[in-house]
This record gives sequence, structure tokens and C-alpha cells, in this order.
Amino acid sequence: MSASPITSPPLDSAPVPNQSPRLSDDKLPRPNRPKPNRLKLTYDIVMIIAISIDLLLISVDAILMSNFSHNVAGWLSISEALNWYQNTLHDPLRTVGGFFTVFLILELLLRWAIAVKQQVYYRWFFFPFVHWYEVLGCFPQLRALRLFRAVVIGRRLYQLGYQVLPQPWINRITFYIDLLLEELSDRVILTAIQNFRQQLTNPETHKSFIESTIARNRTEIEAALLSVLRSELAPKLQALTASTGGGNMLASEMGHAIEEGLANTPELRRYLRMIPIAGSLIESQLQHVGHNIGENVVYALNKRLLDTERLDALMVAIANGIANIDTDNTALDTLISSIIDDSLTEFEAQVKVQQWKHQDMLNL
Repeated sequence: MSASPITSPPLDSAPVPNQSPRLSDDKLPRPNRPKPNRLKLTYDIVMIIAISIDLLLISVDAILMSNFSHNVAGWLSISEALNWYQNTLHDPLRTVGGFFTVFLILELLLRWAIAVKQQVYYRWFFFPFVHWYEVLGCFPQLRALRLFRAVVIGRRLYQLGYQVLPQPWINRITFYIDLLLEELSDRVILTAIQNFRQQLTNPETHKSFIESTIARNRTEIEAALLSVLRSELAPKLQALTASTGGGNMLASEMGHAIEEGLANTPELRRYLRMIPIAGSLIESQLQHVGHNIGENVVYALNKRLLDTERLDALMVAIANGIANIDTDNTALDTLISSIIDDSLTEFEAQVKVQQWKHQDMLNL
């Protein structure tokens, strides 16, 4: 049957009164299913029965007229019955099939004229393209396409709430269609993955792929790196300014280093020992002062260098520098190659999993 016309609401239509624009989807009134036209429904049922009988007769006639049926009839000693069918019923059935083909052509032309009159489509010549399977099914060599007409009518009846086939049959058909589509799509995807692997073996293609990938995602790479640095590195660096922990340890080590440097300076010790009595005391106090200076310098540096604004600017500069790294780098090339290969391997393994085997339809 012809498809439903495409309509749109008028532009000057007034809004429905007392209707809140903030109603959620689950609170919006659902439109009632339109009642099917009894005449059209009856016509669909008659056509699906007629097409099913026609396809059944075509299939039986094709089987009985084949060499395989002739051989089977010879094995079963029913050659006379087969010859009677071929000589008596074959030609009348072909004549009936020809009349049915003429009927389908006239019926198609009539529906085309009705669709043009009712302006179902935007252009009058859209009808044969939309119903291409019906047009091609009118040719005797392509009569098997009439099955599509029966399927479309059956689907429309099923959507209207009529049980055309038993539900177990529908479940079984749906299962095998999904199985076929899954196997075909898996083969296509696996072939594409294999072709992609072969392309990556070419050094020029591999380098161009890496360069283009990084160039397209520099902004995202920089944002991700900056987020990691801000969340992981910045707090650890800022912990150095704390009064306990790493900050004290670094300051203490710096103080000991300066104190040790002063103690190991022979010129300073020689000049201080030239001062009678107070030389040793001055040397000891000077080392203590050096120790305090070292700690204070570390605390001051931490306070200034690890300031929130300065540290964030440092993180931004680091992230920007890494994002704009030169792609002509052996270590980077090896890392990206490993990531790509692992990703393809995992994706390939997931595709190879046959999901239809995990369903209860086969009782495996």
C-alpha cells in the first residue's frame, strides 16, 4: 500500500490553552493510536494472502520443474505423477501467474494514480522509487521480490496490533536476522581492522597518522595534561610549603649543607682562628647562622615559587610544552604505536565475541 503522506502543522496554529510548557515527557498526553481503515485493512489481508499463495505456487512449480525433482521422482518411482504435473498443470499455473502479474501491474498503477491525486509525495514520480520492490516484482524474472510486499504488509498489520505470525515464529525470525547482521558486520569490522593494521606498517602512513592525530587533538591533550598536573602535581609541590613534612626536611637538608660548606672552608676557619678567644665561638655561631639562613632561604623560595598563581602558570606552561612536543620522537612513536595496537587488539577481541551464542534461542 502507499505510504502515509508527509504533513506538517500549520504555521499559524494557535497554542492549546491550559497546557503547561514545562510538562515532562512522561506527563504529556500520548496520542491515541488511529483506528485502521476497515477497507484498507481488508485489502491488505486479501493481498498478503494472494501474494503468499502466488509465491507458494511459484516455489512449488520451480521445484517440480527442476532436474532435482526429476531425479528424486525416479528414486521414489513416481515419475508418472511428476510427468502428469509437468504436462498438465504446469502451463495452466503459468497462465494463472501471468494473470496475477497483470493484476499486480494494474493495481500498482491504480495506487500510483491515487497517490498522485492525494499528493502523498512531494513529486509524482517518487512513487515507483519508494515502492521499488513492487515495480521490480512485476517482472516475471524477479517475482521473488513480491515477498517484500508481503513482508511490508505483514509488518504494517503487526504494528496495528494484528498477530500475523505466531510470536515464537517472530522471535525466531528476529533472532536469525540479528545473527546474520551480526556475523556480516563482524566480518566487515575485522577486515577493516586488518586493513588498518597493514596501513600502519607503512612508516610514512604511520607517521602521518600520528602527526595528524596529535595535531587535531592538541587542545584536548593540553587540557588533559593541565588537569592532571593541577590535581596531582600541584598539591604535592604546595605541600613543600607546609611547616611539617617535606618542607622541613628540605629546609633542614639545605641548612646542614650550608653549615657543612662553612665548616669545610679552610680559609674561613684560618681567619677566624686568628681572632684570639672569640674565634672558635664566632665559627660555631657562623655555622649556626648559615644553617638558619639555608632553612629560611628554602622557606622563602617555597613561599614565592609555589604560590598558587605562579604554580598554575608553571603548570600551564608545562602542559602547553608537552602538547606541542615534536612528533618526530622515537619514544613517542613507540608509545603511540603500542597504545594503538593494544586498542585494536582489544576491539578485535570484543568483535569476535558472538553475542548471539549467549541468547536462549538456541538453548546452547
